[in-house]
Amino acid sequence: MNLVTLLPFIVLIGAMFLMTRSAKKKQQAAAQMRNEMSPGTGVRTIGGMYATVKEIGEDTVTLEVAPGVHAIYAKNSIGAVLDDEEYNRIVHGATDDLTIDTPVVPDDASSLTEADAPKTDLSKDADADETPKLDLGKSDEPKGDESKGDEPKDGKSDGEAGAK
Repeated sequence: MNLVTLLPFIVLIGAMFLMTRSAKKKQQAAAQMRNEMSPGTGVRTIGGMYATVKEIGEDTVTLEVAPGVHAIYAKNSIGAVLDDEEYNRIVHGATDDLTIDTPVVPDDASSLTEADAPKTDLSKDADADETPKLDLGKSDEPKGDESKGDEPKDGKSDGEAGAK
Protein backbone atom coordinates (compact mmCIF):
# COMPACT_ATOMS: atom_id res chain seq x y z
CA MET A 1 0.00 0.00 0.00
CA ASN A 2 0.95 3.56 -0.54
CA LEU A 3 2.02 5.70 2.44
CA VAL A 4 -0.20 8.58 1.26
CA THR A 5 -3.31 6.42 1.60
CA LEU A 6 -2.35 5.38 5.14
CA LEU A 7 -1.52 8.91 6.31
CA PRO A 8 -5.15 9.97 7.15
CA PHE A 9 -5.61 6.84 9.26
CA ILE A 10 -2.36 7.42 11.12
CA VAL A 11 -3.33 11.04 11.86
CA LEU A 12 -6.76 9.92 13.08
CA ILE A 13 -5.31 7.28 15.41
CA GLY A 14 -2.77 9.79 16.75
CA ALA A 15 -5.50 12.38 17.47
CA MET A 16 -7.60 9.77 19.29
CA PHE A 17 -4.57 8.77 21.36
CA LEU A 18 -3.88 12.39 22.36
CA MET A 19 -7.53 13.04 23.29
CA THR A 20 -7.83 9.95 25.48
CA ARG A 21 -4.49 10.74 27.12
CA SER A 22 -5.61 14.26 28.12
CA ALA A 23 -8.94 12.92 29.38
CA LYS A 24 -7.12 10.38 31.55
CA LYS A 25 -4.93 13.13 32.99
CA LYS A 26 -8.01 15.18 33.88
CA GLN A 27 -9.64 12.18 35.54
CA GLN A 28 -6.49 11.45 37.55
CA ALA A 29 -6.24 15.08 38.68
CA ALA A 30 -9.90 15.06 39.78
CA ALA A 31 -9.43 11.79 41.67
CA GLN A 32 -6.33 13.17 43.39
CA MET A 33 -8.24 16.33 44.35
CA ARG A 34 -11.06 14.25 45.84
CA ASN A 35 -8.53 12.16 47.79
CA GLU A 36 -7.15 15.37 49.35
CA MET A 37 -10.50 15.98 51.06
CA SER A 38 -10.61 15.69 54.81
CA PRO A 39 -13.33 16.44 57.38
CA GLY A 40 -13.64 20.19 57.82
CA THR A 41 -12.55 21.02 54.27
CA GLY A 42 -14.72 23.35 52.20
CA VAL A 43 -15.88 22.02 48.83
CA ARG A 44 -17.97 23.07 45.83
CA THR A 45 -20.18 20.47 44.22
CA ILE A 46 -20.58 20.17 40.46
CA GLY A 47 -24.00 21.79 40.95
CA GLY A 48 -22.37 24.90 42.46
CA MET A 49 -23.27 24.34 46.13
CA TYR A 50 -20.68 25.18 48.77
CA ALA A 51 -20.49 22.91 51.81
CA THR A 52 -18.16 21.56 54.50
CA VAL A 53 -17.03 17.92 54.50
CA LYS A 54 -18.14 16.05 57.63
CA GLU A 55 -17.45 12.39 56.82
CA ILE A 56 -15.77 10.58 53.96
CA GLY A 57 -16.90 7.09 52.94
CA GLU A 58 -15.65 4.80 50.23
CA ASP A 59 -17.86 6.20 47.46
CA THR A 60 -19.81 8.88 49.34
CA VAL A 61 -19.17 12.11 51.22
CA THR A 62 -21.35 13.59 53.96
CA LEU A 63 -21.52 17.36 53.56
CA GLU A 64 -22.84 19.96 55.96
CA VAL A 65 -24.73 22.32 53.64
CA ALA A 66 -26.04 24.53 56.49
CA PRO A 67 -25.50 24.44 60.26
CA GLY A 68 -26.98 21.14 61.39
CA VAL A 69 -28.09 20.09 57.87
CA HIS A 70 -26.18 17.11 56.48
CA ALA A 71 -26.50 15.58 53.02
CA ILE A 72 -24.84 12.55 51.46
CA TYR A 73 -23.24 13.02 48.04
CA ALA A 74 -21.27 10.78 45.70
CA LYS A 75 -17.55 11.55 45.66
CA ASN A 76 -17.80 12.17 41.93
CA SER A 77 -20.16 15.09 42.59
CA ILE A 78 -17.38 17.14 44.23
CA GLY A 79 -16.27 19.72 41.67
CA ALA A 80 -13.52 21.45 43.65
CA VAL A 81 -11.81 21.23 47.02
CA LEU A 82 -11.26 24.76 48.32
CA ASP A 83 -8.65 26.01 50.73
CA ASP A 84 -9.93 27.58 53.96
CA GLU A 85 -9.26 31.19 52.92
CA GLU A 86 -11.12 30.87 49.62
CA TYR A 87 -14.03 28.98 51.22
CA ASN A 88 -14.47 31.63 53.94
CA ARG A 89 -14.24 34.43 51.39
CA ILE A 90 -16.95 32.90 49.19
CA VAL A 91 -19.33 31.54 51.83
CA HIS A 92 -18.96 34.00 54.69
CA GLY A 93 -17.70 37.02 52.80
CA ALA A 94 -14.81 37.24 55.26
CA THR A 95 -11.49 38.65 54.16
CA ASP A 96 -8.31 38.49 56.20
CA ASP A 97 -6.68 41.19 54.09
CA LEU A 98 -7.49 44.49 55.80
CA THR A 99 -5.07 46.50 53.66
CA ILE A 100 -7.54 46.86 50.81
CA ASP A 101 -8.02 50.56 50.05
CA THR A 102 -11.54 50.44 48.72
CA PRO A 103 -13.68 53.46 49.51
CA VAL A 104 -16.55 52.96 51.90
CA VAL A 105 -19.90 53.78 50.37
CA PRO A 106 -22.39 55.34 52.82
CA ASP A 107 -25.83 53.79 53.27
CA ASP A 108 -27.63 57.11 52.83
CA ALA A 109 -27.01 60.40 51.10
CA SER A 110 -27.02 62.49 54.30
CA SER A 111 -23.31 61.98 54.86
CA LEU A 112 -22.57 63.24 51.34
CA THR A 113 -24.01 66.72 51.96
CA GLU A 114 -22.01 69.41 53.67
CA ALA A 115 -23.07 70.33 57.20
CA ASP A 116 -22.65 74.08 56.54
CA ALA A 117 -24.78 74.13 53.39
CA PRO A 118 -27.98 76.15 53.66
CA LYS A 119 -31.03 73.99 54.03
CA THR A 120 -33.89 74.63 51.66
CA ASP A 121 -37.51 74.02 52.51
CA LEU A 122 -39.14 72.03 49.76
CA SER A 123 -42.60 71.95 51.31
CA LYS A 124 -45.39 73.75 49.45
CA ASP A 125 -46.69 77.07 50.69
CA ALA A 126 -50.44 77.16 51.24
CA ASP A 127 -50.58 80.61 49.61
CA ALA A 128 -48.70 79.51 46.48
CA ASP A 129 -50.44 79.77 43.12
CA GLU A 130 -51.35 76.24 42.10
CA THR A 131 -51.71 75.43 38.44
CA PRO A 132 -54.43 72.99 37.43
CA LYS A 133 -53.15 69.47 36.95
CA LEU A 134 -53.55 67.65 33.69
CA ASP A 135 -55.98 64.73 33.89
CA LEU A 136 -54.55 61.81 31.93
CA GLY A 137 -57.39 59.41 32.72
CA LYS A 138 -60.04 58.29 30.28
CA SER A 139 -63.04 60.50 29.90
CA ASP A 140 -66.58 59.11 29.85
CA GLU A 141 -67.54 61.61 27.18
CA PRO A 142 -67.33 60.29 23.60
CA LYS A 143 -65.20 62.27 21.16
CA GLY A 144 -65.65 63.46 17.58
CA ASP A 145 -68.80 62.72 15.60
CA GLU A 146 -69.99 60.27 18.23
CA SER A 147 -70.55 63.16 20.67
CA LYS A 148 -73.20 64.49 18.32
CA GLY A 149 -74.95 61.14 18.33
CA ASP A 150 -73.72 60.20 14.86
CA GLU A 151 -72.48 56.70 14.24
CA PRO A 152 -69.19 56.18 12.40
CA LYS A 153 -69.60 55.90 8.64
CA ASP A 154 -68.45 52.29 8.44
CA GLY A 155 -70.55 51.16 11.42
CA LYS A 156 -67.53 50.45 13.57
CA SER A 157 -66.46 52.21 16.70
CA ASP A 158 -62.91 52.83 17.93
CA GLY A 159 -61.05 49.72 18.98
CA GLU A 160 -63.04 47.20 16.96
CA ALA A 161 -61.23 45.04 14.48
CA GLY A 162 -61.76 45.86 10.85
CA ALA A 163 -61.32 42.31 9.53
CA LYS A 164 -63.86 41.08 7.05
